[in-house]
Amino acid sequence: MQYWLVKSEPSTWSWEDQVQKKVTNWDGVRNFQARNYLKQMQSGDLCFFYHSVVGKQIMGIVKVSNTYMPDPSDESGKFGMVEMFHEKTLKNSVSLEKIKATQSLQDLSLLKQSRLSVMPVTAEQWQTIMDLSNSK
Repeated sequence: MQYWLVKSEPSTWSWEDQVQKKVTNWDGVRNFQARNYLKQMQSGDLCFFYHSVVGKQIMGIVKVSNTYMPDPSDESGKFGMVEMFHEKTLKNSVSLEKIKATQSLQDLSLLKQSRLSVMPVTAEQWQTIMDLSNSK
């Protein structure tokens, strides 16, 4: 299993939207590096759901339920999407400030490539963030 972080602006698609809908297509990605990460995702992979722009915090976890497929909103045919479903809400959200203040997370892609909407997370980073959220 691999771990990931996916970002969404709450005004476009919020954690509350994800919780209510349960299953959604993670579409609209128009960055080649993020697209390549979507292509690497496998069913069962876990992703942190991060509110970008407003809130700037990890809210919960989604699980990949269907692997890379064409994104019908992309007329160029260059980009795709994966299907994800709501796995769990974190006991405590983890803010960007808390992430920045945690020494073992200094190599997290979120801090290095802040505009990227899909990024890998190592198993160690995953566990650290879970610890920060007081979630199991």
